[in-house]
Amino acid sequence: MAVKGSIVALVTPFAKDGSVDFGKLRELLDWHIENGTDGILMMGTTGENATTEHEEDEKICQFAIDHVAGRVPMIIGGGSNSTRTQMNKCIKYSKMGADALLCISPYYNKTNAEGMYRHFAEAADASGAPIILYNVPGRTGCSIPVDVVARLSQHGNVMGIKEASGDIAYASEVARLLSDDFVMYSGNDDITIPLLALGGVGVISVWANIMPKTCHNMVMDYLQGRQKEALAVQLRYLDLIHALFMEVNPIPVKEAMNLMGMNVGGFRLPLYEMPQAKREKLAAIMREAGLKVQ
Repeated sequence: MAVKGSIVALVTPFAKDGSVDFGKLRELLDWHIENGTDGILMMGTTGENATTEHEEDEKICQFAIDHVAGRVPMIIGGGSNSTRTQMNKCIKYSKMGADALLCISPYYNKTNAEGMYRHFAEAADASGAPIILYNVPGRTGCSIPVDVVARLSQHGNVMGIKEASGDIAYASEVARLLSDDFVMYSGNDDITIPLLALGGVGVISVWANIMPKTCHNMVMDYLQGRQKEALAVQLRYLDLIHALFMEVNPIPVKEAMNLMGMNVGGFRLPLYEMPQAKREKLAAIMREAGLKVQ
């Protein structure tokens, strides 16, 4: 059964020396569960998986899965632009106890339609946990063709898609493929409600890192028939959501968390801290949204 609601794309907290701060990670996991987050994605783009070592990935994922201990579903970013690497990650994380794997289209090298299909299908064939396709052409330089999504939607171990193209026309085509066995998650916080209106079941959210309860309540309001209330929340926090993407993710959201006193640390290069003027602008927008900024 697919997770419905708000799935946080969790940041990876770093200590001052740049190592992973497992104590802070434990705090974040517990805080999200206490505040209604419906599922947790580890080692996605927001988790800075492009700059963590393979050994770190495994330690982070095993730690998170063990600590959460089934309290909410755990989704692990298992993607790669190497099909073999993606397949091996999916096998490994499945054995660790992941409930699902998020797999991305092959960035940089790209591929043709049949290669795209096989890139995902071979991971799904090998994985003990279901996979979620990740369509984010702004990051990868390639979109998953709708006809490839259609083929994959019939695969018994492909449970859904994280749609992060920002293209409502594309999402509408994907919506025609949805079923109890193939679901859609919004990958863009600013259009969560529009994608829910197309039949989506939730959001894989950056925003939830700072407002987990609000994000959860908004999605559940929509799914339970309180569409006007949910839309009002989406529109109320649009400025804040846009501010979380004023620079490449996850720079602004980690800055926001630190401004709130959450002390999640800095970044790994090539990501770098925001200029002071942008940080002040972010802080002002956060205050306008009702958040306490230190």
